[in-house]
Amino acid sequence: MVLWIASAIALAIAYLLGSTPTGYLAGKLLKGIDIREHGSKSTGATNVLRTLGKWPALAVLIVDVLKGAVAIIVVRWFYPWLCTVLSTTPPTEFDLQIWGPWVVCLAGLAALLGHSGSIWLNFTGGKSAATGLGVLLAMSWQVGLGAAAVFGIVLAIFRIVSLSSILASLAAIVLICGLEQPLPYRLLVIAGGSYVIVRHRANIQRLLAGSEPRLGGSDANNPKAETRL
Repeated sequence: MVLWIASAIALAIAYLLGSTPTGYLAGKLLKGIDIREHGSKSTGATNVLRTLGKWPALAVLIVDVLKGAVAIIVVRWFYPWLCTVLSTTPPTEFDLQIWGPWVVCLAGLAALLGHSGSIWLNFTGGKSAATGLGVLLAMSWQVGLGAAAVFGIVLAIFRIVSLSSILASLAAIVLICGLEQPLPYRLLVIAGGSYVIVRHRANIQRLLAGSEPRLGGSDANNPKAETRL
């Protein structure tokens, strides 16, 4: 029972960290606006870039990445401690080794869901790519750096954020399956990467139609076409 209670608390913390509406707060603090009423109506870094400028966008991007990383780091530290505090008979090291990776896996998913469905924004949000990168970096830095490299290269060549996010998610899935990683971590990256890709389904349609806007460009006829990080 203690393990279940500790797991529920850890997942709630991860979700709330992911739910922090960084882009929305940037709009309110810097210009007193609801960024959801401007540009693509997104709270992600791309819309912040077009609405508030490059430095606010960079800050939002960094914080969104940190949300995912901190969620994993906190759960890794907090879960064993909480199990010990809540129980008169602390769980064995074997129990923590069995349960720990699964809790980390679920915490990563909770952070992604928090970013895309923030409790503070009526369960709306971004597409979880930046937060997903943070989860990857904290869980398996090799996979995180590999995904970040793919994102950067694709963005430099094509200047399309959605395409970069989709290919980075696919790269993360390939990398996690090719490296020695616990099964829960593999399942997390497969599920999380697939989730990010599904969240980009409208962008995929525009990519196939050749109408997806490029970073630094504009699309007056389709202001909602920008991606959400």
